[in-house]
Amino acid sequence: MGSNDERDVVRRGYDELSYRYRADDADDGQYGPWLGDLHRRLPASAAVLDLGCGCGVPVARFLANAGHQVTGIDISDVQVERARRLVPAGTFLRADATRLDLPPASFDAVVCLYALIHMPLADQPRLIKRVATWLRPGGWLLTTVGNSAWTGTEDNWLDGPATMWWSHADASTYRSWLEQAGLEVTSEDFVPEGDSGHALFWARRPQS
Repeated sequence: MGSNDERDVVRRGYDELSYRYRADDADDGQYGPWLGDLHRRLPASAAVLDLGCGCGVPVARFLANAGHQVTGIDISDVQVERARRLVPAGTFLRADATRLDLPPASFDAVVCLYALIHMPLADQPRLIKRVATWLRPGGWLLTTVGNSAWTGTEDNWLDGPATMWWSHADASTYRSWLEQAGLEVTSEDFVPEGDSGHALFWARRPQS
């Protein structure tokens, strides 16, 4: 598949299975401790970018309820429509994250949970470099990425009528991409899922 085909598979998958992936009233789940930790690191009324925001639950909802100014980006029209309804205090845009052009130093934090791994692998290090420029000095990136390298699809994803596609490098590669973007990796954790799992990174733009 070409990269546009891959993007279309992801977009169609989330359009089709948005509610099966996450209900309107889903709780914070595993995200809760991460988001609480992020909130404690942020100034009041911080500007936060949620890349791959999905339906706005739980990330944008949590941060908006904590008083932060949240901008969410997602490739799925259905997900963005739900996010606007579920998190009316947020700003949500339907866009391809890898093609975003945002002002430098405009966010106190960028959150990208289980989303980078749906983007073409060649675009991922470039996006990480852009994220580093969007962060203000001292700003945080919280992201989950691949722990081991894999690219592939799953038919009948979530037992539904759609296919999903992923592509990710391994954790050490992501660490090097973060560092090459000028970010300081402050922690790396393994998040198990089924027989495998993901890597969770906290990275910070240096103060100067």
